[in-house]
Amino acid sequence: MTTSGRVLSVRQSLLAMLGLCFVTMMVAVDQTVVGTALPTIVAELNGFELYAWVATSYLLTSVITVPIFGRLGDYYGRRKFVIASIIVFTGASVLCGMSQSMFQLVLARALQGVGGGMLVGTAFACIPDLFPDSHVRLRWQVLLSAAFGIANAVGPSLGGFLTQYAGWRSVFFVNVPIGSLSLWFVWRHLPLIRQMQAGKIRLDWPGALLVALGLGSLQLFVELLPAHGLGAPMLLLCLFSVVTVLALIWWEKRCPEPLLPFEMFRNRSLAALFMLSLLVGFVMFAILFYVPLLLQGGFGLNPQDAGLLITPLVVCITVGSITNARLVTRIPSPNYMLYAGLLLMILSCLGIVFMHQDTAIWLMVLYMIMGGLGLGFVMPNLTVFAQETAGRSHLGIATALLQSVRMIGGMLGTAIVGTLVTHYYIGGVRAAASGSQAAAWFKTLEDPQVLVNLSVQHDFLQQMQHAGMNGAALLEAARQSLVGAVHSGVALALLVAIIAFIWVRRVPPVRLSRGVKPSAPVGE
Repeated sequence: MTTSGRVLSVRQSLLAMLGLCFVTMMVAVDQTVVGTALPTIVAELNGFELYAWVATSYLLTSVITVPIFGRLGDYYGRRKFVIASIIVFTGASVLCGMSQSMFQLVLARALQGVGGGMLVGTAFACIPDLFPDSHVRLRWQVLLSAAFGIANAVGPSLGGFLTQYAGWRSVFFVNVPIGSLSLWFVWRHLPLIRQMQAGKIRLDWPGALLVALGLGSLQLFVELLPAHGLGAPMLLLCLFSVVTVLALIWWEKRCPEPLLPFEMFRNRSLAALFMLSLLVGFVMFAILFYVPLLLQGGFGLNPQDAGLLITPLVVCITVGSITNARLVTRIPSPNYMLYAGLLLMILSCLGIVFMHQDTAIWLMVLYMIMGGLGLGFVMPNLTVFAQETAGRSHLGIATALLQSVRMIGGMLGTAIVGTLVTHYYIGGVRAAASGSQAAAWFKTLEDPQVLVNLSVQHDFLQQMQHAGMNGAALLEAARQSLVGAVHSGVALALLVAIIAFIWVRRVPPVRLSRGVKPSAPVGE
């Protein structure tokens, strides 16, 4: 239904959905190709210490922009913001591909996160605008799931192929044609739909600044703590993060248009869904960004083969979403799908923890399939359940806040798991090199680029041969250290998945409605 109240025809709905499908494909392709290419990117730009920041800089800026544009979309309609987000996202992708250092790449990814946050806050909230009936919406969302699936099917393999044969920069330039196509469809066919009367509203810039300072300082604390210990500088950084978070809570409770509306957390169902979204984000991003490192650095696979192994994980997110859409309206309680999805995620993490270089390929694929199906069962339901609970008047901000919380979970997961991986990897390499002549080569071995970058690896082996040492044995010891380090990180993700499974019991039974129902006050 448009601003004028005109109901869209099936053809108009289809064309509008195609535009949103291309937007979805752009975001999905970017997520999957970057994860596969990241070990090679870090090896070439020589910045393993910033490995996690390539992901977390994107997530940090997305967390800030998602709720801002979710609220703006409620007031002014989402179409103009979807168009702007496509332009920003595509332009930032070009800057990522042109980066000459890890620091430049991190900054470009932060700008890309602004575009990604705008997309998540507006594009995905267009679906319930177009289709208020949740049963109809679930059927139309199959199109989005299919687009997501196509992108995920080709993304990891495409990322691996391009990285191996055309260089890692090409994986970012892929967004240009997809962005151009999505821009044309959205510009021509997405209607202007406005849920609220546009009045004078104030954006919560102080809240955005406090979110950036609080989460950014928390991430710095998590990453620097193992290297610097709990000394005075780290205690001050921790204190600054705590004070910033407390100031954020104080401000958001008094702000007329808060970035994070805490009154939504007083709704028991919404609060439980937000917490689940945080935990699922932690697990999902930990797997997406560190399993490729395990396959390439730990098992010695090339980017293309690693991409092929990751493909079942991301493809089955779509398969799970489509299956979920068929099942969730036919079972006695939709909440059962959350239990099923999280159980599959637990089994997937458990399999990855025990996965080693000699594990059968079919077994690795099975672990990826279970993880993908689990995410496909959980993520769509979290969104639909939150939309049903929040009501029409809070539709945009509830959807945006759910995505923001998931990104915060992803940011924490990437940072904390990254800290564990770095700590255990360096500790393992130091133990392998201690008490021998190899200690002099520790600086080379402590950066996993020697395990991924073939030219660096070749130079290292030649230098070790000239020194009369067994370089291959040291490389194998480093690989085993990296495998153990990633296993430790995924074990933490496994623990978080178990907590999420237990947490589902806090979600009150959800009933999917037909048609538009009156919006209940969020605090009820």
